[in-house]
Amino acid sequence: MRGQMLKALQPHAKASIELHKASNEIYLANPGGIGENSDTLKAVQTELDKMSVHSDRLE
Repeated sequence: MRGQMLKALQPHAKASIELHKASNEIYLANPGGIGENSDTLKAVQTELDKMSVHSDRLE
């Protein structure tokens, strides 16, 4: 059972990391596109923090 749960959670964590990487690419390529969130650095940091959570889970 433990192995099944880990097998299911690993792809989810990896996909979440890729999602947050993509968000950062969008923010960095088009910082004006953030809309209501005018603080680009804060938005990028938030995405990095979310990536860190998933990276920690993979470890």
